[in-house]
Amino acid sequence: MVSFEISDLIQENRIDKSVYLDPEIFELEMQNIWAKAWIFIGHDSQVPHAGDFYTTDIGRSPVVMVRAKDGQVHVLHNRCGHKGAKVAGKKCGNVAGFRCPYHGWSYKLDGALRGVPNRHGYENTDFDIKDPQFSMTPLARVANVRGFVFASLSPEGPSIEEFLGDAIATINNVADRAPEGEIEIVCSPLRYEHDCNWKMFVENLNDAMHPMVAHASVGQAAKSYLADQPEGTVYPKEAEIIFPFGSSYKFFDEMKVTALKYGHSYMGGQSSIHTGYSDIPDYMDAMEAAYGDTKTKEILSQNRHNTIIYPSFTLKDAIQAMRVVRPVSVDKTIIETWHFRLKGAPDEMLKRTILYSRLINSNASMVGPDDWDCYRRMHEGLQSHSSKWVDMRRGLSADSKATQSKGAQSFGTSDLSFRNQYRVWAKYMNTGTSDA
Repeated sequence: MVSFEISDLIQENRIDKSVYLDPEIFELEMQNIWAKAWIFIGHDSQVPHAGDFYTTDIGRSPVVMVRAKDGQVHVLHNRCGHKGAKVAGKKCGNVAGFRCPYHGWSYKLDGALRGVPNRHGYENTDFDIKDPQFSMTPLARVANVRGFVFASLSPEGPSIEEFLGDAIATINNVADRAPEGEIEIVCSPLRYEHDCNWKMFVENLNDAMHPMVAHASVGQAAKSYLADQPEGTVYPKEAEIIFPFGSSYKFFDEMKVTALKYGHSYMGGQSSIHTGYSDIPDYMDAMEAAYGDTKTKEILSQNRHNTIIYPSFTLKDAIQAMRVVRPVSVDKTIIETWHFRLKGAPDEMLKRTILYSRLINSNASMVGPDDWDCYRRMHEGLQSHSSKWVDMRRGLSADSKATQSKGAQSFGTSDLSFRNQYRVWAKYMNTGTSDA
């Protein structure tokens, strides 16, 4: 029995600070959001060959993504059907099958129990090696969307197509930007531990009010650099990545923000902070050879900023990078930044993707530590005994209403995406469903 009412924590224009601070609320989130929603597991390119596996968690539940001999990708509970020990202990690898390190129960790649040591001890009992309860059981629902693998611990809920809605356009666009129509994850992720509640990070993704303040030093450095350059200077790739962080409120307002069902959102659409990047000629040649001029222009015309696929990750179509949210506790969150290679594209595209992350997303970047410092300050400031409310009313009177063809919209620095997230958050927390 919880000691609070969700309706007391959420209002149209503000939220109670305990939403970020209360461990009891965090535990309910693990049960009603992370155990019920579609959660991003990984990309199927992480397990390219039979026996390849990758382990992660859905909230507090350890899972393993594995490719079986028939090529199918499974997502299994990383738990022995005997004593419950975690079976796969490494982050990734290749195996012929799984074997529990405690009593040696062995499993096929699809999770089915294959063998039990000293099996005669189970004679004349109700033990049945084919009984699913003794397997590494598959998750209740698993879906693969253009290589993006999602799973849910709950057997009930919307289909993956309904859940994603228009957010699927970002996934499709990332894949379509590859001349061969496929992408693959490369390298290990940039893993960044944040001293904050997971929702602070997710909110910040489409918060367009903070760059001009939190990242002011980056913007000022970019402006000083520009002022010192002679006319006609060809700027390095680092410069065109950094320059937009010195943009104005007007620039971000004109990008607009769009809020979708189930808590998703994105900024931009036709323009974003990546719009001014210089062309890579060999890439354009490869795209036009694959798709033709008209289709290539259509694909590259989509330019969304951060597409938040609530609650578990964010994707950038123009940069081919994603950041995955891994909640650890009420005040600790791990963020993983992963990078995609566009199959059929020149290496220069991947180099730009990785360069962007090194400059912006890493824990030694020019931008990421600014955000980390703000999250930490919020957690410390919210401990005060002043107001219990956190405001999110900016743009409230300007929100458009969602239609069947598009989500609700507002100017870019509006708090629309936050209000949208907490509307869905409250539904999950009250009922364990996100019926939006």
